[in-house]
Amino acid sequence: MSRAALLVLADGRFPAGGHAHSGGAEAAVKAGRITGAAGLEEYCRGRLHTAGLVAGAVAAAAVLGAGVRELDAAVDARTPSAALRGVARRLGRQLLRAARVAWPGAELDALALEFPKGAHQPVVLGVVARAAGLSAEDAAYCAAYESVSGPATAVVRLLSLDPFEATGVLARLAGEVDRVVDRAVEAAREVVGGVGVDALPAAAGPLAEIGAEWHAGWAVRLFAS
Repeated sequence: MSRAALLVLADGRFPAGGHAHSGGAEAAVKAGRITGAAGLEEYCRGRLHTAGLVAGAVAAAAVLGAGVRELDAAVDARTPSAALRGVARRLGRQLLRAARVAWPGAELDALALEFPKGAHQPVVLGVVARAAGLSAEDAAYCAAYESVSGPATAVVRLLSLDPFEATGVLARLAGEVDRVVDRAVEAAREVVGGVGVDALPAAAGPLAEIGAEWHAGWAVRLFAS
């Protein structure tokens, strides 16, 4: 296992399409729920403990060998917003496209054939992490960190927030990221230990789901989601 592969996969410059998405932050800014660093921190905290936790558990379960069809259906069931389901599949497709160049192999080729329109991004992330020789914990960290780093980066653009302040938000959330990863990996082990996908967390953020539907109808926006 090469832990350095995690740095490649989690790097914001990895061409997986995440740079075009704000993780719901654009809608939250427009609605006045994020106006500065304090609001960003609260938003990221909420996202970490909902979308980040679910994505981390799904990715970790995929690394541990849970069935991708079952995991993909479980993510569908945990994503009420049709807009967010579409985004997750587009991101999954783009991630897989980049990963097949970085870590070519039969497992990723098979995933592309099984989901020609894209599997949900956390499912793909887990399969990619395994192909890259990473652990379930590594995949969960990547998913959890993405859930907060995306909005933080977006808000720098949306509000001209000082990048130092945005980085400070991420640093203050580091301990919570650790705890979310622990919960995610524990759930993933239950999935493959016999409980099945019902062991996955079902944490949700209704405002984020509503915001995603609202945002999808905008004529002008900086981010795709």
